[in-house]
Amino acid sequence: MELVEKVLAGDRLALARLVSRIENNGAEARAALAALYPYTGRAHRVGVTGAPGTGKSTLVNEMAKVWRRQGQTVGIVAVDPTSPFSGGALLGDRIRMRDLAGDPGVFIRSMATRGSLGGLARATGDAVKVLDAAGFDIVLIETVGAGQSEVDIARTAHTVLVVEAPGFGDDVQAIKAGILEIADILVVNKADQPGAEHTARTLRAMLDLGQARRSWHPPILKTVATEGQGVAAVVEAVTQHRAYLETSGELARQERERVTAELHHLLREALVARWLRQIPDGQVDAAIERILAREVDPHTAVEELIASVS
Repeated sequence: MELVEKVLAGDRLALARLVSRIENNGAEARAALAALYPYTGRAHRVGVTGAPGTGKSTLVNEMAKVWRRQGQTVGIVAVDPTSPFSGGALLGDRIRMRDLAGDPGVFIRSMATRGSLGGLARATGDAVKVLDAAGFDIVLIETVGAGQSEVDIARTAHTVLVVEAPGFGDDVQAIKAGILEIADILVVNKADQPGAEHTARTLRAMLDLGQARRSWHPPILKTVATEGQGVAAVVEAVTQHRAYLETSGELARQERERVTAELHHLLREALVARWLRQIPDGQVDAAIERILAREVDPHTAVEELIASVS
């Protein structure tokens, strides 16, 4: 495939075209992903999540600059809310990362959530694979971070950063949402504002409640991303976490878990699609009407539909 060859050769225009096709979920995109898959597995994937307004995009921007100064190439996937008018990403993150746009060692792509649960775009995982195959050393994934659980990012990333800021969010809600449970590194951004030290202490107290279950102890780091302060320490913490994953065997376990979850998800999608194609027209709608009329329960309706094509 010509497009695959161009992506492997470092053609950024071809890379952008392929990511667009992945978003549209066409057969050509799936064929390209299959051809690129043997070239994946080299990039370190870093997820960045947290409540809106905590400065995630600025932090991602500054982290990319640090890695570039170290000679590493960086791919960035910024998951944006979907525009209700166009269906496309609002591109706010790319506007905030404009100063990276001219760097040939950086590729930035905004992707729309399309209403998917967990804040992670449907095609984000595939886009990350493409950036990995294209040879980027680091792939940063920034999620919408609407204050709900971002478990999707934990499955996609090797290292998860949770960004907090003084005066943002509800501490109890953070536990309910499972945000702290997926954090490998906690960042208190806007640390020059009042309450930063209190936020850091609160996070440490909350983390300590669950530390017995983990061999990695998430550091809590303070940054002022708008000034670049503390960002190098965050990048160093990512490096340390990567070393921990590799030496502890956690990386291999994590990868097996991710592949298993992805395979099960795709298998469920494919099986459901196949069953729906085989069920005669009108039977699903008829089952819905019977359920609404309380003539049958959903479990029995499913059994009847499956039996109709067995």
